[in-house]
Amino acid sequence: LIGPFTGGSSDFGIPMRNGVMLAIDEINALGGYAGRKLDVVMADDLSTPDGARQATEAMLKQGVIAAIGFCNTGNVLKSADLFQKAQVPLIVPCAAGTPVTAIYPAKESYIFRNAARDSLQVPFVVDDAVRRGWSRIALFADTTPYGDGGVKDFLAAMEKHKLKPVYTKRFGLGVKDLTDAMREAKAAGAEAIFAITVGPENAVIAKSRDAIGWNATQIGTWPLSFPFFIDGAKASAEGALMAQTFIAEPSNERRATFLAHYRQAYKLNRITVPVAAAQGYDAAYLLAYALFKVRDGKLTGPAIKHGLENSDRAYYGVVTTYI
Repeated sequence: LIGPFTGGSSDFGIPMRNGVMLAIDEINALGGYAGRKLDVVMADDLSTPDGARQATEAMLKQGVIAAIGFCNTGNVLKSADLFQKAQVPLIVPCAAGTPVTAIYPAKESYIFRNAARDSLQVPFVVDDAVRRGWSRIALFADTTPYGDGGVKDFLAAMEKHKLKPVYTKRFGLGVKDLTDAMREAKAAGAEAIFAITVGPENAVIAKSRDAIGWNATQIGTWPLSFPFFIDGAKASAEGALMAQTFIAEPSNERRATFLAHYRQAYKLNRITVPVAAAQGYDAAYLLAYALFKVRDGKLTGPAIKHGLENSDRAYYGVVTTYI
C-alpha cells in the first residue's frame, strides 16, 4: 500500500489508506487467502513524484506480490515503469489523470485503476454545464501532469459541443492569488469556471472570484469535494458543482455497512474524502478476488494480472458493481 499519508495530498491519502486497511482486516478475519493472512507493506510517497519513486523502489525490494496505491497522477507516472518491469500488478484507487492507464498496451499493462478517470469525469461535468445553459466557460488548471491531462480532456469535451474556453489560466502549485486572472475571465464573458487542480489552489480560485464580487459557478472534478477546497474556501465554496463516484450516504445496504464499519473502526463521524475511502476499500476487495482466482497458490504477477482481467463473477462494491 503506497500513497500520500503526509504532505499536500494527505487529505485523501489517509482516507484511501483507511478504506484499504478496513477491507484487508475484514478479509483477514474471514481467513485471508487460503488461510494465509494478507500482510500489508506500507509506504508514504510524501505527496511528491520523487517520494513516490523512492517509496516504490523500497517496496519492491521487499518482495510485494501486488500493490494498491497513489492519489496523484504525477506520482503514478513517475513510478509505473517500476511496477511494469517487476510485473507487479498495481491498482490505483485515487489518481484520476487519464494517462495513468494508457502508458502501456492493455494486454501488457500491470497498471490497473478503479478510480473514475478524468476522461469520464470531465465530459460529464462539461455536458452538465452545457445543459445548464453555460457555453462560455473559463478554464483554470495547474501545471502538474494532472492539470495537463485535465486540460486535454476538457478541450476534447468542449470540442464535442463545438465550444472552446473563453479564457484559460495555467498556474503552479502554491499560487496564493488569482484575482487578476479572475478579472480577465470575467471580462471575457465567462459564465462558469472549470477548475482542474487537486490542492488548496481550488480554494484560491473560489476566493479570488469572490474577491472581485463575481458569482460565476465553479465546476470541476472530484477534488472540489476535498477539505482543501471546502474548508479552505469556506463560504466561497458554496454552489460549486463536481463529479463524484460516491456520496457518504447509506443509499443501499452495501454502502450503509461500509459507512458503519468505517466510522466504528476509525472513530470518525465524518470521512474527509469519502470517494478515496470507498475506492480504496473496493480496490482491496478487487485484489482479493484476483488472488482467489489463483488456485495453485503460486501468486506470481502474471497470475494475479490474469485474475484481475478475467472475472467469473461480479463484485458488488461500495462504489459500483465490478464485472
